[in-house]
This record gives sequence, C-alpha cells and structure tokens, in this order.
Amino acid sequence: MNDFPQIVWDEDGASRTARWRSESGMPPPKRVVVADDQTSADQAYRLACEGTALLYRGDFQNAKQLLQAIARRIDRKPRRPGKQAAPKSPTEAFHLHRQAQAQRARTLGMLLLPFDAGHALPLRRAPDVRQACLEAYGPAEEAYVASLRELQGLIGAHEWRKKGVPIPALGASIHPHYGVFSPVRGEYIDLVAKAPLPAALSKGAAFDIGTGTGVLAALLARRGVARIVATDQDPRALACARENLARLGCAKRVQVVEADMFPEGHAGLVVCNPPWVPARPSSPLEYAVYDPDSRMLRAFLDGLAAHLLPGGEGWLILSDLAEHLGLRSRDELVAMIEAAGLQVLDRLGARPTHSKTSDVDDPLHAARAAEITSLWRLGAKQK
Repeated sequence: MNDFPQIVWDEDGASRTARWRSESGMPPPKRVVVADDQTSADQAYRLACEGTALLYRGDFQNAKQLLQAIARRIDRKPRRPGKQAAPKSPTEAFHLHRQAQAQRARTLGMLLLPFDAGHALPLRRAPDVRQACLEAYGPAEEAYVASLRELQGLIGAHEWRKKGVPIPALGASIHPHYGVFSPVRGEYIDLVAKAPLPAALSKGAAFDIGTGTGVLAALLARRGVARIVATDQDPRALACARENLARLGCAKRVQVVEADMFPEGHAGLVVCNPPWVPARPSSPLEYAVYDPDSRMLRAFLDGLAAHLLPGGEGWLILSDLAEHLGLRSRDELVAMIEAAGLQVLDRLGARPTHSKTSDVDDPLHAARAAEITSLWRLGAKQK
C-alpha cells in the first residue's frame, strides 16, 4: 500500500496521517476535519460543499444516516425552477447531467471512514466489510481512509458477486466482480442468443472481444460453438470471466487471454459489445460505459475484416443512445463501418426494459425512451 497517497488531519491536538484509497479515482482531500455522532447534517453538507472532508468517529449506522441526509440536501429541487433555462439540446442535457452527477459524487465522497490493517472497520455497529474490501482493494497491510459512499459500492458489488445476476438465456447466473461491468441489460444478451450463427464457424473459432464477465462467451458455448477465444485487458475482467466460465462448465470450450483487442488468428465469428457512449469517463470504473472518441468501437471495426475467415461475421452490439443524445450520428457509424471495408448483412434490434426508460424525471428520459439496442451483423466487403 506504499504507492497510495496520504491524507493529513489534526485530531486531539496532534497531526495524523493515513493512506488514501479510492477506486473511483477521487483525489485525496486537502482539508479533513473529524466528525462524530454530534455533527449535524447541515454542518456536514456545508463542509462537504466547500471541499472539506469529514473523517467519521462514532457509530457506523449514524454515519450512514448522515450520508443520506447530505444526499437529500443535494437532491432538493430548486425553489424556483422556472428561473433555470431548459437545456437547448439532448447533448447539452447529457453534459449538464454528467456535471451534476460528478458534483454529487464529489460531495457525497467527502464523508470518510477509518480502516485498520486487514480492512477492519473500527466503528460502533460496523458490519464486517473485510471480504468486500479485499475483493476490490486487495490485501491491506496498514491502516487507510476511504469514503463511506465508496464502501457502500464495494458492499453492493460483493453482494452481486455472491448471489449473481440471473441470465435467462443461459439458464444460470453470472457473478460479476467489483469493477467489471454487470450484464444487467438483458436485451443485448437475448440478441446474441437469437442471431443465426454463421456457417464459417464450422471452419474456425469465435472471438469474444472485451469479454468482461464472460457472459457472451458462455452464451456462445451454450449455443454449441466448439471453440471460443475471449479477450480482455483488465485483470479483474480476466479473473471474473475465468471464474464464471469454470462455474458454468464452459472452461474447456473457452480460452480467456489477455489482449487489448483481437487475439492472433482468424475466426468465423467475432463478437464485441463496446461501451455505448462516446464520452470521457470521469473515473476508472466508467470505462465500461464510456468510450472516449469511440476508441474501442473504431478499433473493433478497423481490425475486424483482417480477423474474419471467408464468410465469417462480426457481431457489433451497440445501443443508439449516443445518437439520441447527439453524440454520434447514424451516418457517422455507417461511415466507420464502410471505411473499415465492411458491409452490413443484417441488423437485429430490441428495446431495453430497464426502469429508466419509463422514468419521466430522468433528465435523459426522451433519449432513453427512444433507445434501441442493435446487433449489427457485419461481413467483409467482397473484393
């Protein structure tokens, strides 16, 4: 843990230090004060908005209530909403929404907790969080400080990892690790389950590019594909995919390899589900959702033809949410496909069923309500 920065604060008339942990990439706070069960929500909210972090000494359950009280103050509706100009476009609405999300995260991240070596939490009525922290942080040989909000994320991820995410198309559950994108959007999995497999698979393997939890590789194995090579460059994803594939009895059919994009060789089918929104992530954990300058999308399209067997197909799984937000047009996507020497063989679509599609209070509701997730069947252009 010596590579982690330190934070400094005064307590009981002495200067104290501890290591700082933040998987979300939040920098260590420059100002830290000690808070306890007597700290009021208004006082905590004011300090957090000013950029002062509060290191909590007291009852863990009271700390959770204090965080909830801060969140309520952040989320209060403006008293005179008519004075606020409506966004001029879906793109502006998207950027304003992200700015508000980032500011909210920074403010809520100012309530800190002390951790002992081994991830023990030395607060009254504190739960045993050691396993959840170990899964995200790895071993801790010395004391450190992290935000309560991040701890809640670690606990939530630990619970999802334990109970798993049911995947009806698999007839089983996928167990996501912390920091690996969870397959909660079932419509894209159903598209892969229904799309006709190309005949070229009889001559070679399938590639699953950016496998994440391994869910699509497992689905292809369940569909009878004899050999699959699943790639990822994130160590967490590689470990997660291997664990899931072993649990599902697919390990003999699926080889998980570390690679930025494509493995060596050619395939009868290449599947890729890149991040759907071409925007800059605000934290390392957002790279599964945001693809700056469509980097992964472009890399997949540009390299696909060179890795396809004759008659092989590339399956691009992509939502059109970016189009409805004005971040990328359909014409731009089609131009990328054509410039890569590819042709569209077919396109299968499905509407998402997650709750945000019907949430009229969501600032991005109009775009989400119109969203379609597509599986683009792509082939190399005939020369």
